[in-house]
This record gives sequence, C-alpha cells and structure tokens, in this order.
Amino acid sequence: MQVILLEKVGDLGNLGDILEVKNGYARNYLIPTGKAKRASQENIADFEQRKAELIAKQEAVIKEAQEKQNKVDGQTYKIQQKSGIDGRLFGSVTTIDIAKVLNELGVPTERSSIRLPHGPLKTVGEYDIEIAYHHDAVAVIKLIVEPQVD
Repeated sequence: MQVILLEKVGDLGNLGDILEVKNGYARNYLIPTGKAKRASQENIADFEQRKAELIAKQEAVIKEAQEKQNKVDGQTYKIQQKSGIDGRLFGSVTTIDIAKVLNELGVPTERSSIRLPHGPLKTVGEYDIEIAYHHDAVAVIKLIVEPQVD
C-alpha cells in the first residue's frame, strides 16, 4: 500500500515521503496513529496545503523532545528494591518503575520510550538505560539499583 508520511517515522522515512509499505503495517499502525495517510490524489493535495503546518508541528515535537533529552542525558538516578543477600531482586525494575522516578523528578516520560533491550532489571547494580523521547532525541542515563534498607 502506498502511504504519505505525515511525520518522521524512525527507520522508515521523513515527513512527506511517499512509500510502499505492507498493508497490515499501514492499516494497523501508521494510519490509526496519524503518522501516515493513503497516498491518494486527494490526500497528496491535502498534504501539500498543510505542509507548513505539519513541519511546524514536527519541529515543536522535536524541540520538546530535545529539551527532555538535555535534562536527563548523562544523569544518574537511583532506585531501591528489596533484594536477597546475593544481589538478586525480589521482583524486578521495569520501565514503569523508571518512568515513575523520572516523572517524580519533573521530566515527563512515557514508559514506552524507555529501552530495556535485555528485559527488566533483576539484579542490584549500575545500568546504562536509553530513553528515546523522539527518533532524533535519545538520552542515556545511569540507573543505580540499590538494595532497599529496612
């Protein structure tokens, strides 16, 4: 299916690109989330009329994401969890826990933007965590998981 992108989509294309994508990807993700429209003549003409508005909107989103990135990039955060003597956690530290810490410190972060490539953290220690506020604004934080002291 041919679509026209209404914003930059990571590893796919930039605003205004007309691409051929799989039908399911377009129908289930790109079109419902407002990232693309079918590349019909009417939609292409509509895009050309709204192009300046869409560019301004995208620049505002990127600017906001870069501000968040600058706030947290290189910072160190601590989370305390109950753990055993050997350093294994009772439970784990998930994206929900990390987002909660960042939100409490005044940096609005959705859990979907936090990247844990090896899954939830299950041991005490230091971890480098990527937070993708936007495809062009990825911050790296140091997260220290400490044993909870009762």
